[in-house]
Amino acid sequence: MALAKLGVVVLDCPDPVALAGFYAEVLGGSVDGEGDWVDLKVPGGQSLAFQAAPGFVPPAWPAPEHSQQFHLDLTVDDLDAAERGVLALGAKPLDAADRSRGFRVYADPAGHPFCLCAC
Repeated sequence: MALAKLGVVVLDCPDPVALAGFYAEVLGGSVDGEGDWVDLKVPGGQSLAFQAAPGFVPPAWPAPEHSQQFHLDLTVDDLDAAERGVLALGAKPLDAADRSRGFRVYADPAGHPFCLCAC
């Protein structure tokens, strides 16, 4: 028997409203809150939360001396279309040049790595 249930995944960032808005455009859902804590209710999925982190420094990827801490794998039907969409929303490519793979790696506007996966 489990001791607990996963409540929410929380991302530290400099601007919770802006980052929640980015992921709302990518994943759908509704943003609730403003200021230092914002929730994103994703339809049919796990909610995400975003909290203000003074002095936030984005993770480095790839950098063995600086852990990326975590990343999100986002499943998509069309890698090229999803890539165009996330780039238009402000994502930055980290490892997206190899078009033969079933995934590509990006950073969200706050610098957190995430993968688009056609898996």
